[in-house]
Amino acid sequence: MTNPLAHFEPFPEPPALILEYIAERSAEESVVDGPAPWDLGSLPAELIAPMPSWLDSVCRWLNLRYAWQPQDVIPPCWTKHEGLGYEIAALAFARADAYAEAGSTVIWHEQYDRFLARMNKALGKAGDECRVGRHEDRPARFQLAAWAAQVAGYAEDPVTTERVEEMAG
Repeated sequence: MTNPLAHFEPFPEPPALILEYIAERSAEESVVDGPAPWDLGSLPAELIAPMPSWLDSVCRWLNLRYAWQPQDVIPPCWTKHEGLGYEIAALAFARADAYAEAGSTVIWHEQYDRFLARMNKALGKAGDECRVGRHEDRPARFQLAAWAAQVAGYAEDPVTTERVEEMAG
């Protein structure tokens, strides 16, 4: 008789460089005071380099195991949806911790459901096209254009300053 669970594939391992970084950060006498590995925007170039490939394999793994409905599919263009990248990274790293205990594993699955709800809210109708390989740029882009461009060095923008002062009353 064949084992019905033999085809279950393990969750993708983080890149060795990332595992080393986590170990260095976690060491009791650590001198590494860098960002958390799931904080993609804060990682130095050498740590961010292996992340897209690994996170893509995480997305593929999640889609193959959990995406039974179209709205549960993480789109292949997830890297073009910056918020998704941050969420997928956090979810992937949280899974390693969650699988240390059965109760935590149940909580991780609840977090995964909440991730799907946030993903679908963020993608909106564009998600349908993205999921079949036809990425659409952010439909709310025009709303962001109303914000004045930020100058390097966080110099105050007079329009923003006026808007803040108006709101303050």
